[in-house]
Amino acid sequence: MPKSCIAIVLLIVLISCDKAMVKSEFRATNDGSWNKDSIIEFAFSDLDTLQKHDMFINLRNDESFPYNNLFLIAELIFPSGDVVTDTLEYEMALPDGQWLGKGYGSVKENKLWYKENIVFPDSGVYTLRLSHAMRKNGNVDGLVSLEGITDVGYEIVKRNK
Repeated sequence: MPKSCIAIVLLIVLISCDKAMVKSEFRATNDGSWNKDSIIEFAFSDLDTLQKHDMFINLRNDESFPYNNLFLIAELIFPSGDVVTDTLEYEMALPDGQWLGKGYGSVKENKLWYKENIVFPDSGVYTLRLSHAMRKNGNVDGLVSLEGITDVGYEIVKRNK
């Protein structure tokens, strides 16, 4: 009986492995609050320079996040020094206030499209820098502290052919 249990567990592990996943990482914010000057940075390397990829920004938010949408600034820095900067807007909740994303309880995880069908042409270290660009309507200055974002991350997957 123990051998059959080990075989079943091994089979489940093998089936559940995501062969498309290339890189994934999360960083926690400071007690669920993201300061406007806190740039969250990820470095990654060892990517297939011929393979097409999809890239996502992953966020976890709790019920204290007070907005329906989220504005981010994303900078992707190539090993050559080239920089691609994007201002991004994502919907985080439906108009009725129901959170988007997956998860049970008070924390929801959102997998947000960032780059589709991207090739990382150079070998070396790439850097992804993320910061929020939230402000209240009518205010020029950004929010000093964005409440409710508990974790920020990224994910790179192989593009389906």
